[in-house]
Amino acid sequence: MKKEVLIEFGIRVKELRIERNLSQEQLAEKSGLHRTYIGMIERAEKNITLVNIQKIANAFDLSIKKLFND
Repeated sequence: MKKEVLIEFGIRVKELRIERNLSQEQLAEKSGLHRTYIGMIERAEKNITLVNIQKIANAFDLSIKKLFND
């Protein structure tokens, strides 16, 4: 069973990525993460680390706080 927080975080990352017209590959490049890892985050298949959350926030030019808030 997937944890709700992973599902919500994955949805948020996908919404921001689409809003910014980025492909998973482009977000991966900007964040220094692998494309398949981005997909796994969006599908709530990975329990992402705080370090990688920071990388994604940086790729979106957001603070971690803003990344988690709508």
